[in-house]
Amino acid sequence: MENEIENEIENDNENENQIENENDKIFNQKLFQDYQKLMQNKNESDFIIKTGKDSFEFYSHKLILISRSPYFSLLLKEKNINQIEFPQFKKENMEQILKYIYSSQIEIKKENLIDLLIISNKFQLNLLYNYIENQIIKIINEENKIENKNKKIEKQKQKQEINQKNQEIEQKNKENEKQKQEIQKQKQEVQEQKQEIDQKNKEIEEQKQEINQMKPIYEEMKPIYEEIKKLQKTFSDSEIIKEIEMMKRLKEWINDDEFFYKMKKGFSTKKDGFTGNKWHSICDNKGKTLIIIKTTDNYIFGGFTQVGFISGSDGDYIKDSNAFIFSLKNPKNDLPQKFEIQENREDYAILYDSSEGPRFGDNRGQYNTDIRIFSDLQSGQTDFGATYKLPNGLKHNTSEAKSYLAGSYSSWTVDELETYFI
Repeated sequence: MENEIENEIENDNENENQIENENDKIFNQKLFQDYQKLMQNKNESDFIIKTGKDSFEFYSHKLILISRSPYFSLLLKEKNINQIEFPQFKKENMEQILKYIYSSQIEIKKENLIDLLIISNKFQLNLLYNYIENQIIKIINEENKIENKNKKIEKQKQKQEINQKNQEIEQKNKENEKQKQEIQKQKQEVQEQKQEIDQKNKEIEEQKQEINQMKPIYEEMKPIYEEIKKLQKTFSDSEIIKEIEMMKRLKEWINDDEFFYKMKKGFSTKKDGFTGNKWHSICDNKGKTLIIIKTTDNYIFGGFTQVGFISGSDGDYIKDSNAFIFSLKNPKNDLPQKFEIQENREDYAILYDSSEGPRFGDNRGQYNTDIRIFSDLQSGQTDFGATYKLPNGLKHNTSEAKSYLAGSYSSWTVDELETYFI
């Protein structure tokens, strides 16, 4: 009786799960249909995306584009525009990207992997970009597996042919009827083996054709894959920079490939300790210098100087019109940004202080430096906007500006500080 009750309960639960899954499927399908109707409704649209050589028009909505794509968020917040054109993107690929932006659904085929990767990178759709990138890597790995499998099958084929010859020699040496019968039996086995070999040869031929079809895609992906490997090699020993997107941003901002691919991590608090004097002994007078800071609250920011930290008297300013600071990860606003020097402020790009860590910006009068790391290399201040340009909408000497880079003006702690130079 108890077993019957338990079975009945289990069946009821199974039916409930099936109904719940079916409801989820219907809900997702209805949601996608609603988004499709929204995209096809010209009257409700407030933004047009043109694509392809024929300038096909997609009717879209600024609010959805801004909420889903950092690219459109930055573009549409800074510019009052109602349309944009991407003639280099095919209509069908743009349609898939918009489908993803509106409903998080997308249909990916091998032949459009490259185009979708380029568009997702352009629109800064990081989750989609990483997913496509993983698909490409899987394709490359699968190709290697097929090649190894072909070698194994070829060896097996050769082994079978040798066994077949040995069986034929053995059959000829047998003299009685029993031996003849055995020979006949072996011949039958040989025939079956031949059929199996023929079948395997057919499978090998099909696999070779599939590999040949994949070769053009692999050749197109090879430069992208090589670039990713070079970026990963540059930051192979970094405790902070793990994401490809961060590496690409730093390369783009520095805009000096010769320096970027030659620079090495010369100092890190994990290896060299939290001491300002030690930092200066290693990092002074190195020329072009990249500094990356990660806080215990997972903010990542830093600065770059073309001139470097030239040792001199404490309080001396170092002029560098090409210096900039940046925010790579901000839990409140995860859009990476670069901040250049304000006009006529390049004389105060860097402040040299042998008793402290790196400092970017001016500290005269009411100012403090935009980035200041104290001598313990664990605490500091961020008076963002003293020398370097603030993001749109922020004003200097406000709590929002002071807390933008590290989450607060001074109530933050360095988890790791890394310095790169040649």
